[in-house]
Parts: sequence; structure tokens; C-alpha cells
Amino acid sequence: MKATATCSQQWIRRYHPKPERRITLVALPHAGGSASYFHPLSKGLGPDVEMLAVQYPGRQERRHEAPVEDIGELADRIMESLMPWDGPIALFGHSMGATVAFEVARRCEAAGAPPAALIVSARRAPSAVRDERYHELDDDAMLREMKVLGGSDAALSLDEELVRLTLPVLRSDFRAVSAYRCADPTPLTCPVTALVGAADPRVSADEVRLWSRHTTGPFQLKVFSGGHFYLADHQQAVTDLIRTTLTPHMK
Repeated sequence: MKATATCSQQWIRRYHPKPERRITLVALPHAGGSASYFHPLSKGLGPDVEMLAVQYPGRQERRHEAPVEDIGELADRIMESLMPWDGPIALFGHSMGATVAFEVARRCEAAGAPPAALIVSARRAPSAVRDERYHELDDDAMLREMKVLGGSDAALSLDEELVRLTLPVLRSDFRAVSAYRCADPTPLTCPVTALVGAADPRVSADEVRLWSRHTTGPFQLKVFSGGHFYLADHQQAVTDLIRTTLTPHMK
């Protein structure tokens, strides 16, 4: 089956369609982030790996839609958009996107179609619960938090007034992350690869290592130099790691 028009136009961005793909990588962005964050990665994956970058409501061309403030609901709606897609898929999520990817993976397994792999980045494991209330910060404090993390899709080099326009969406995403708790302790069966920046100010390697508890499949941890958005400095290395991870699962 082919992806539906609604899926392609509303939830999924195909920056580099690849008719010869052997596997599809579904990419889920961070809090405040958008599908376009993954454009460079999509381009670099080669002809046999096609990326479907998920566009959450409330940003870019979906800016007039209300953000989804529940991770489970977000995963349900993404799962619905992916069900018609043909061939094996893998999931890659950065920060909040890692949690969303995990919930999508759980739904894939429940539907009898486990993902080929789950790759999580810059996010502690669901079992590493921490009380974070960044959504309760005022605008100035939230801007400071963005600077600590190293920015979002709204690059901090932009005029501050433009950056402030992204804060409602970021606040909604932080609210969703704060409320999230893993409802089912049953581990996945697919391989899990976890990535983190060694100097991430909000996520430790020990917290990321706990992702190993959430799968009965193989697990690996990779630590890069850099902070929460280490990907910007390690684009090629991350691309190579993803390709290496996916190669055994290509049909």
C-alpha cells in the first residue's frame, strides 16, 4: 500500500523521495522543533533509506493548528498516519521526539508490526522519571532555557521577538513531556540504539543507558562530544551510525 494523501500532506514530510528505498526511517523532532530539523539528515542517508519527517501540529505550515499536549495521543495520530506505509520502518527521535518514537514503537509492536529499530537521542529513558515543569516558566525564563540547551528550530540568532513567537508551542510540548509516564512496563522486542551528548545539561549518559531496560532486543549506547543538540556538530557521524544500524534490516 501507499501512504495516503492526508498522511503526506498533514503529518509527513518527504524531503528526498527515494523510489529504491529498502527501509523507511521515521524521524520525530524535539520540543518546539519541526520536521525541517531533519532535512540535512534526510539528504545524507543515501538512496536506500528514505526519511519520513513528522510535522507536529502547531508549527511551520501547521502553525494554525493546536499543538497536541498528550504524548499518547500524539503517538496514536502518528501511528495512524504511518499504518498505510509499505515496507519496513525504523524510528528515530530526538529529545521529546525520542519519547514519542518509543510510544509509536509500542503501538507498532501491539499491531504486530514491530519497527526494525528504535534510535533515541538526547532523552532519558521512560523509567528515569524526573519532575520537570519547564512549561510553568515565564517567557524570559523559557528563553534562558532554550539558550542553555542550545536552541530549537527557531535559531537563537534570530530576532528575539521572532523567537518569542515559538514559545507557546514550546510550552505546549514541555507540558506534554512533563505529564508523560510510561503506562505499560512491557519492554519492546526491537533493537534500541541510544545517543547522547557528553555535555548535555539536561540529560546524563546514565539516564540514557536505562533505555536498555525497555527492550529485550540488542541495545547500544553512543556518547558524542557536545550538548543537547550535538547532532549539529556530528551530522556525518550520526548519519553513518544510523546507516550502520539500519543496514541489517534492509530488505
